[in-house]
Amino acid sequence: MPATTVVFFREAEGAVPVLDWLASLRRTQPRAFAKCLVRIERLAQLGHELRRPEADLLRDGIYELRARMGSVNYRILYFFHGRSACVLAHSLTKESAVPAAEIDVAVRRKAVYTRNPGAHTHREGV
Repeated sequence: MPATTVVFFREAEGAVPVLDWLASLRRTQPRAFAKCLVRIERLAQLGHELRRPEADLLRDGIYELRARMGSVNYRILYFFHGRSACVLAHSLTKESAVPAAEIDVAVRRKAVYTRNPGAHTHREGV
């Protein structure tokens, strides 16, 4: 299976929520940040074939990348666009199940992205 292109969702005003979350995590929890990067790399390598415990389907085409440090769970919510692209849409730190409201954010971003992928794909230097 070919590698999956992993991209970051970009808001209309230019914010890139998952990159901002990762930057904060890098400053405050460098080991958790490193684990999240490994998960993103695994997603790029395996795409649709990535399974538990590293990833899981939540609902409405939204999946979660799963990383854990002690009792804290780090989640990056994503969706697939086409056969070989994956969009990192939302992220959170949690201790129990992913709240429905957090999944709803990713579902909304998926709808926005699907309508205009070019306008909502983060590109370095843009």
